[in-house]
Amino acid sequence: MEFTKIAGTELTVSRIGLGTWAIGGWMWGGSDESDSIAAICAAVDHDINLIDTAPVYGFGRSEEILGKALASHGLRNRVVIATKVGLDWRDRQPYRHASRRRIFAEVEASLKRIGTDYIDIYQLHWPDPFIPVEECAQAMLALLKQGKIRAIGVSNFTRLQMRDFRRVTRIHTVQPPYNLFERESDQDVLPYCLWHGITSLAYGPLCRGLLSGRMRSETAFSGDDQRKIDPKFQQPRYGQYLRAVAELDRFARENYGRRVIHLALRWVLDQPGVSVALWGARRPSQLDPLGQVMGWTLGHDAMQEIDRIVRKNVTNPIGPEYMAPPVRAEIAAA
Repeated sequence: MEFTKIAGTELTVSRIGLGTWAIGGWMWGGSDESDSIAAICAAVDHDINLIDTAPVYGFGRSEEILGKALASHGLRNRVVIATKVGLDWRDRQPYRHASRRRIFAEVEASLKRIGTDYIDIYQLHWPDPFIPVEECAQAMLALLKQGKIRAIGVSNFTRLQMRDFRRVTRIHTVQPPYNLFERESDQDVLPYCLWHGITSLAYGPLCRGLLSGRMRSETAFSGDDQRKIDPKFQQPRYGQYLRAVAELDRFARENYGRRVIHLALRWVLDQPGVSVALWGARRPSQLDPLGQVMGWTLGHDAMQEIDRIVRKNVTNPIGPEYMAPPVRAEIAAA
């Protein structure tokens, strides 16, 4: 495993972190608690020490399962816990709510669900257009001074929003969506992180499983699985992405003796400004490819060929915009 230090803190984290959105079940067609706990333990066995979660992942369920895994297997001192704040929900519909009062209330709820006295990395999940960024930053700084959190992070923030936040307090981590197919963060977020020494935790490095190499044109998604509405998984665009994945897989096999899943993770880790890639798993077997991600890098020529393959096949690309939760006014009008 590769490790990196979070500047401005005493925290050292693995460059692969465990993402637990799917463990919460919501928007992933459900999950099994025993499998999820086993996945958390398997991640630690793979030398992953960073576990990323959020209250909205299963509406508390992901944090609760993490808490059970930590308690039953004595893992708290072996992991760095990153959770989030700033999303509320009504009738299982999330919306942005990041007032100072909400932040103070949420941290207590997360501490209780996880069963810990402190949170290592506390991240503002989405910017709230109804709350000044400075108010959010002041609340996070207060929690840092109280010792309830050890580092301050933001997620899904633009460069300008980060700039305003940093006028109040330091940002230790930033969590943007980033993968071979969704590179919007290249434009300003990752260069900003690189310039200002901010640790980036890239989420979605496998693009909701699209880069796992397991998806087929006939793959069906059940229940509330978000991929039923994800534009990337709708034809004819879906076919473009699948053709790109197939060609990337051939490139990985012929040049590295690996598969597209390993290539996709290595590509993210080798990008300037990327510190950590968050790997989502809800079963231990989903962590099996980890061993072939470490110990090698992609050179300049390989990066260019990967870009060529993506451009050739994906002629109608789309970003992750559909995942943005609504604001309170939109919920009230519903």
